[in-house]
Amino acid sequence: MSERLLAILITAVAVPAFAQDPAAQRELILRGQQSDAFVQQLHQSQQLLKIPPGDLERRRELESRHFGERQRLEQTNELQLRKIRPDLPQELRPYERQKAEEERRVLIVPLQ
Repeated sequence: MSERLLAILITAVAVPAFAQDPAAQRELILRGQQSDAFVQQLHQSQQLLKIPPGDLERRRELESRHFGERQRLEQTNELQLRKIRPDLPQELRPYERQKAEEERRVLIVPLQ
């Protein structure tokens, strides 16, 4: 998780001028979504590794739950990309990205 935090910090420092363009705003949100999808996939893979090889029922249950979690994240991602406002003042774009990240955060690694 610290690598993700470092990537976010670097992005936050390095791209404020870049994010002034609406197309750039969309790309930044898209990159955040891709990063979150990777974190979710990694977490789900780690969960599957904890299941004993012979426990097929538990594996199926977990894979089914993971599938639902991935679908919810994908639906949220699609909705976020549709909701991007090209007329949004550049001062508010960081808040739009932050709001999108907060919406995804609860879907990345759900509470057990």
